[in-house]
Amino acid sequence: MSKKPPFPPTRPTRAIALVVFPDFQLLDAAGPIAAFEIAARFAPSAYRLRVLSLEGGAVRSSSGVAMLTESLKGFSFARVDTLMAVGGQGTRKAAIEPAMQRALQRAAKQVRRISSVCSGTFLLAAAGLVDGKRVTTHWRHAALLQRLMPDVRVEQDHIYVKDGAVWTSAGVSAGIDLALAMIAKDLGPEVAKDVAREMVVYAQRPGGQTQHSSLLEIDAPGGRFAALHAWMRDHLAEDLKVEQLAAQAAMSPAQFHARLCA
Repeated sequence: MSKKPPFPPTRPTRAIALVVFPDFQLLDAAGPIAAFEIAARFAPSAYRLRVLSLEGGAVRSSSGVAMLTESLKGFSFARVDTLMAVGGQGTRKAAIEPAMQRALQRAAKQVRRISSVCSGTFLLAAAGLVDGKRVTTHWRHAALLQRLMPDVRVEQDHIYVKDGAVWTSAGVSAGIDLALAMIAKDLGPEVAKDVAREMVVYAQRPGGQTQHSSLLEIDAPGGRFAALHAWMRDHLAEDLKVEQLAAQAAMSPAQFHARLCA
């Protein structure tokens, strides 16, 4: 089997700058970092990663694991392609820090696109970078964001949202979906698929897909399929075809499929 030809070396290197703060969520940063790093294996020199914080140095995540960072103070964004603000338990404190707001505002004037993972959307909002935009964030914080920012349209059940140069994503693992979408936009869908296969994740979850898994809802007490789930537990030895499950739920197979995927 022939190997894929090397990616054209003439492609520009895109610098991705991730902004963290004390008590950030580690996966919010590590997920996209891994996606972009792996993309650069398939497309050599496609990305260069920078991790920034207000003071620089080692910054502890909420898990206690620290990440080494460069200081935002005096940092030049002239050659940065994408700014990505992560989220986590320390988001609220970081969002109201004037120095953080000024740094993000300065960055937004120079980068090609700005983005956030999970509650990192609050950092962008506090800096006035998403006014009048469609955005998303972790479902648990979506209502609060909408109350605080009435001029922002919060798509509270989306995995990620792109509105012009602003890309925002939902909680934690959705940062990987966001990074894959960016990679597909920058380098093409085949490279994004290669990265997804390497990471053993879905190659493409549509941005508008619900943040909640239908399987979790089936298992939830009081959920719309709770009775069916209880019945299934008592009939695991049977051949549980879709038609049988639909009949047990008093639906046609088409109705059952539509309700399950809604």
